Amino acid sequence: MRLLTPLVLLVLALFIAALLIGPAGIGPVESLRALIFGGEGPIPLVMREIRLPRAILAALIGGGLGLSGAALQGYLRNPLADPGLIGVSGSAAVGAILALQTGVAALATLALPAAAMTGAVVGVLLVLVLAGARGSSLTLILAGIAISALAGALTSLVLNLSPNPFAASEIVFWMMGSLADRSMTHVWIALPFVVAGAAMLATLARGLDALTLGEDAAEAMGINLRQLRLTLVLGVAAIVGASTAVAGAIGFVGLVVPHILRGFVGGRPGALLWASTLGGAAMLLLADIAVRVVLPARDLKLGVLTALVGAPLFLHLIYRTRRAGL
Repeated sequence: MRLLTPLVLLVLALFIAALLIGPAGIGPVESLRALIFGGEGPIPLVMREIRLPRAILAALIGGGLGLSGAALQGYLRNPLADPGLIGVSGSAAVGAILALQTGVAALATLALPAAAMTGAVVGVLLVLVLAGARGSSLTLILAGIAISALAGALTSLVLNLSPNPFAASEIVFWMMGSLADRSMTHVWIALPFVVAGAAMLATLARGLDALTLGEDAAEAMGINLRQLRLTLVLGVAAIVGASTAVAGAIGFVGLVVPHILRGFVGGRPGALLWASTLGGAAMLLLADIAVRVVLPARDLKLGVLTALVGAPLFLHLIYRTRRAGL
């Protein structure tokens, strides 16, 4: 519980900072007044239609990805597991890419996220079919790798055969991940799926703790492993699919955050769920603030920054873990 208060305060502070920091050059008092009381003019528009949706999405998506990563790592008992492991993010990306390539994304605001969500649904159905109702965690990993590889191949094929360089450029930029130009419409698209997925994953705390003793011991304690795996896959799919649909591909949050916080909760997968939710929200809020401060005129992509920061940090954690084991 000692970790809960600092993480909550950190998320609140970063959320407020995300509302106040931006290239518009608006003072903090004026920003908060415009956000709370509204009014006419550009400042309330900036605060309510640009910064507020962006901050909400950063906290929502970051928390969801952190939670998904912690749940997958707990189930697979592997600290290298990532929310994209089951192939949902790749299949969601394929749906979005096809919408961009065919021009469907230009028909309506909801066309692109709807196509991405459709791809995510197809991906999770394929994973469930391939893994089987009674398959082990190994079959789940192999099914996810197969779907991810297929999605990657389809993405490369679309880019390779794209006759329109502008569409190809748009696809590449979308795949980098960003929260720029998002509105409350995107928040309402992602919110129900992320909340539903988080509610499903939150029920797994006891089962994940029991799995640390092994699958046989967990079953002896009354844990239904088949139901646990189905809940896990559906919960992660809902979160990752919705996040990819509205923000593109954002990596390393679900991989790095549980790794950083695991030692603070005594290595207990159940306690790591809520800690990683708050930690993921803080990480993505901080990253989204950074893209506005670093090269604000060049539109630095959020997914690029999380990869640039997350990869070296993860390598450092691996090195430190290896040294501790020697």
